[in-house]
Amino acid sequence: MEPSILLLLAVLLSFLLLLVRGHAKVHGHLPPGPCPVPLLGNLLQMDRRGLLFYSGETYMGLQEKYGDVFTVHLGLRPVAVLCGTQTIKEALVDHAESFSGRGTIAVLEPVFQDYGIFFSSGEGWKTLRRFSMATMRDFGMGKKSVEERIKEESQCLVEELKKYRGAPLDPTFLFQCITANIIYSIVFGERFDYTDHQFLHLLDLMYQMFSLLSSISSQVFELFPGVLKYFPGAHRQISRNLHEILDFIGQSVEKHRATLDPNAPRDFIDTYLLHMEKEKSNQYTEFHHWNLLMSVLSLFFAGTETSRTTLRYGFLIMLKYPHVTEKVQKEIGEVIGSQWFPTLDSSKIPNTEAVIPEIQRFSDLSSVVFPQRVTIDTFFQGFLLPKNTEVYPILSSVLHDPQYFEHPDTFNPEHFLDANGALKKNEAFTPFSRGEVEMWALFQTPEGSLTL
Repeated sequence: MEPSILLLLAVLLSFLLLLVRGHAKVHGHLPPGPCPVPLLGNLLQMDRRGLLFYSGETYMGLQEKYGDVFTVHLGLRPVAVLCGTQTIKEALVDHAESFSGRGTIAVLEPVFQDYGIFFSSGEGWKTLRRFSMATMRDFGMGKKSVEERIKEESQCLVEELKKYRGAPLDPTFLFQCITANIIYSIVFGERFDYTDHQFLHLLDLMYQMFSLLSSISSQVFELFPGVLKYFPGAHRQISRNLHEILDFIGQSVEKHRATLDPNAPRDFIDTYLLHMEKEKSNQYTEFHHWNLLMSVLSLFFAGTETSRTTLRYGFLIMLKYPHVTEKVQKEIGEVIGSQWFPTLDSSKIPNTEAVIPEIQRFSDLSSVVFPQRVTIDTFFQGFLLPKNTEVYPILSSVLHDPQYFEHPDTFNPEHFLDANGALKKNEAFTPFSRGEVEMWALFQTPEGSLTL
């Protein structure tokens, strides 16, 4: 046999061994699903525009054939897919401990590892999340301070819009600025001017990263990271961007440390540093420097893009449905007027408040909830999910669940209004990935309604 053919066969064999290596055999009774092909699994059945995390329509199509629980093979690894409000709630709330493991996003794993708010697991994640939620409330959500920050940023946006004197513009960049600035003010205690070079560079790094994450290259990397990590690709640029953002965060943390006043914490970083000092004698503490950096990075990572895209979709939807826009504008004019800013008291503008969650539901930004993993062998709806099986809850199937939304594929703010025209809550409303789903358990009141 020709040496070149032998070399080719050797390379192919090595490639196959690398693919198989590290993928342990799964023992259990997994749910049924489409038949996979060797190496590629069910990749050929996925939407080419979004192979893994952007294939809500593909997964919902499979739901019609296989039910609310089924298996797909992403490359060599089987993944249990969950669809429907009740099924996902049963898994992530009723069986929260069993489903509490964090799945991995291979392209982000080398940087985040198991640190930070969104990528840690077990008790460490619970500790960081409780602290972060409490701190964000103190410096943001639910307090007057967040209103002041949003009002300040809104006024800056208005002044910026005035410069265009009514000329057409693409507001996408401005939406990115205001969402990043609000989060930045809560975390770092200050805001940037829209022309600040450092701010613009950070925004560009984030924008590049999200574009790369949604690329086909990154999603193929998720299937075969063990091999593709040795080759050039989007994963390397994502890593470089993340490390550059981490360098900026690290410099800011050191500035905070040098100017820290224990009696007057200014923001999230100050509060975390004080907690680090409080627990410095605990060798098992979750409050250490690396978790601080990763938690701050996670807040930016999760908050800026979703908020920016929601605003962009919201404006486009309001342009498409002018009768809804007119109704909202009339209500705001009558209740708030043109001389005042709105407040967090939403009871007086129910139509406007109903439009906001309906925009989030209808735009359906996160088709697939952040991957989960079962921590033990788990019996679920008649199937045995072996320990460490990855689980993909499909958020689209919740936001378009006909049991909870009368017209799931239509933009209709009445989904969030009761018969008397008052704002009502809907347990199927979970617009932003896994965190919102897990909030069902964290924010459940004795009466059973959400307090978000």
